[in-house]
Amino acid sequence: MYLTLSKRFEISTSVSLARGDRTDAENRHWYGPASASRLGHGYNYVLYVVFHGEVDPATGMMINVSTVKERVNKLLGARYDHKYLNVDTAPFDRIAPTPENIARQLSDEIRPLFLGERACPVAVHVAATPDDAATVYGDGRVERHLFVEFSAARRTNSPHLSDAENDALFGRAASKAGHGHNYRLRVTLSGSVDDDWGAIAPFERTDSAMRSLRELLDHRNLNDEVRALHGKPITTESLARFVLEQVKQTLPVSRVRLWELPHFSVEYVSGARFMMTLEKSFHAAHRLHSKALDETQNHELYGKCNNPAGHGHQYRVEASLVGPYDERTGTMCNLLEFDNGFEQALAPWRYKHLDQEVADFAERPSTGENIVDALWPRVDVAMPGNLQRLRLWETPNNRFTLRRALWSVA
Repeated sequence: MYLTLSKRFEISTSVSLARGDRTDAENRHWYGPASASRLGHGYNYVLYVVFHGEVDPATGMMINVSTVKERVNKLLGARYDHKYLNVDTAPFDRIAPTPENIARQLSDEIRPLFLGERACPVAVHVAATPDDAATVYGDGRVERHLFVEFSAARRTNSPHLSDAENDALFGRAASKAGHGHNYRLRVTLSGSVDDDWGAIAPFERTDSAMRSLRELLDHRNLNDEVRALHGKPITTESLARFVLEQVKQTLPVSRVRLWELPHFSVEYVSGARFMMTLEKSFHAAHRLHSKALDETQNHELYGKCNNPAGHGHQYRVEASLVGPYDERTGTMCNLLEFDNGFEQALAPWRYKHLDQEVADFAERPSTGENIVDALWPRVDVAMPGNLQRLRLWETPNNRFTLRRALWSVA
């Protein structure tokens, strides 16, 4: 099992992407409209620093989030936040401040801050906008993430099933009258970063591919108007695979993730691997307190989270299953069974004080690390497939993830 902690940060900066030693046409090809900026334009970057390490049984933490916050914020404040990177922050006086280059540079600067700790950074994710981000992993791999939204109508069904079989499998979604969704798609590019331009692929190529895809699907009836889908199951799984096959014709895409609803998505990885994800939430109270520590140590370690009367969260939980794709039905697993099993796994913890009413925390602190660890077997046994990943958001800034194997951090 592979456990990570992801800590969220924000910075505001300005950058200029245009290279003075190249033509306007070359700059537009690689950077698009941003190349018109010569004096700098701005972004509110959102950063995620991802840690992996062993959990201290006494404290229930792999690393103190307060320590992460203090050290990373000090670096960001000194070198990145409210700076013009091209002027104020080397090496961006020499290299383009693209998401790929910023993520790589931050990874190089953040990793040394945690030498000797139980946990170390294994990835840095940088989102320039909600539709454009990059991830750098500890082994040097780089990814670029592009997003697009489209609205489409569909009847969820498989042409290989009878009407009765479609109704039994897909319920009301199989109605011949159809229904609609506002889809959100993430396309992840993998490969080498161009040394001169600092990007995996040029803007004009990525923009053209994403526009073409949106034109193909947006405000269409997927069953009737998209010829390439005729004769295929119209399911979220099959649509995710279709999208990857379309985009990989022009871009080095490694995987796509398609949100049909904000709480439901399917990811397809090149090589015929599917992952289906549902998100739910539960309300619970807790107090961070360890029986292995005295009162002073508990207060110093956990701070306000050690409040004797406790405090609470609306925890968000995301469960992801992997499994084989059934060509006949167009599905990876039964979504209704997935939803019901997930609901049953979370139900005993809803509206409870975790430390006082849940046996899992009678002898260990209810830290995010321990909560996701205790949730795993509950969710796993209730699933109609193989649980691959379980994510827990304690707050929007702190996310704990337990994986059966490392799939991705984004």
